[in-house]
Amino acid sequence: MAEMKTDEFEAATGPHRRELYAYCYRMTGSLSEAEDLVQEVYLRAWQAFDRFERRSSVRTWMYRIATNTCLSALQRGRRRPLPSGLGPPSNDPHGLPDPPPAGVLWLEPIPDRLVVDERADPAEVVAARHSVRVALVAALQLLPARQRAALILCEVLDLPVAEAAGLMDVSVAAVKSLLQRARARLDQAALSDADIAEPTDEQARRVLDQYIAAFERSDAAAIERLLANDAVLEMTGTSTWFSGKATCTPYITEQAVGHPGDWIAVPLRANGQLAAAAYHLGPDEAYHAFAIVVLATTRTHLSRITLFGDPELFRRFGLATLLPG
Repeated sequence: MAEMKTDEFEAATGPHRRELYAYCYRMTGSLSEAEDLVQEVYLRAWQAFDRFERRSSVRTWMYRIATNTCLSALQRGRRRPLPSGLGPPSNDPHGLPDPPPAGVLWLEPIPDRLVVDERADPAEVVAARHSVRVALVAALQLLPARQRAALILCEVLDLPVAEAAGLMDVSVAAVKSLLQRARARLDQAALSDADIAEPTDEQARRVLDQYIAAFERSDAAAIERLLANDAVLEMTGTSTWFSGKATCTPYITEQAVGHPGDWIAVPLRANGQLAAAAYHLGPDEAYHAFAIVVLATTRTHLSRITLFGDPELFRRFGLATLLPG
């Protein structure tokens, strides 16, 4: 009987695991927390499966469990920002980066393979990529948890307000109020990722290849040519970030470019975007994990470079943290 229940449960709930992973990731902004929450969601669902009366679809039922699980986890108001969510950009690319506020937890990137089913309908694949882009997930972190949930359910997952209200155990009027406040807050955030090319676009991939090659050659002029005029550069671990080619370029040139051979990078896909795993040459003549770099790439330029400087992320992306020189 237990084996039959296991098979039935997996058949009913397994197809929804990837989208629930994406949902928990959008809610928390954390790869590691999303993984833990999905495990908890499936444990709760397993324990309640015998009592599930199928008055709703399995998908709706799972989203109800996931919503309650995420809201419980976020009840202390925790959020994971990027540097751009902490204050205005710096005008001084020559100074030392400012330390972050004490105790800040940073937004984390997520591998595409965990949240995008490349075998799905092409329109669904594109929608899945857009729903986990760094700019969107970072903006969601500006919202209180219940506003975040309402916005994701209604505007990312495109659920009717009445269905979202049922998942959140609140009234329709309450969801409408949450949506109104969430939209007003995101309007202030001024999301601008409409020009990002799909990671399958050949010209966008060429931009990524040129970016990697320029760093490996320490070619600051080539990097400058790749940056859009309104490019943004930020890195977790510091509250300093830069907006505009005029400040991004000198910071990269002085703080990062170095000498030929100092850097190597491995192309990736993360958050529905092109990305790279950057390694820096150490005194032991080996290359050490430095940052997962997620790129907002148009067909001709880089409009945003976001570096996630936690070596533990390399393991979660299935990458080595040390490469031979």
